[in-house]
Amino acid sequence: MTSVKKRKKFTPEFKRETVALITDQGYSIAKAAQAVGTTETNVRRWKVDLEAETGGDRLNNDERAELMRLRRENKELRLEKEILKKASAFFAKEMK
Repeated sequence: MTSVKKRKKFTPEFKRETVALITDQGYSIAKAAQAVGTTETNVRRWKVDLEAETGGDRLNNDERAELMRLRRENKELRLEKEILKKASAFFAKEMK
């Protein structure tokens, strides 16, 4: 039988606090990873991701959710506009 390793899930707050150990308190990536019980690779990736978010290169979760909501709304409005166009053409034809 093979044992399946479960991946740990880390909250965004935990990731930000871990990166703060590096940026604010001067920990090395290795020491920060050891202090919080994860791998250096995770900490390095979290740092890159956080820098991309704060630098504006990447959308954060709130911005991503708003973008999805706006895209849905835009799609709905385009559909309504198309329906109104067809209805007005139909009624204009009926008036003749």
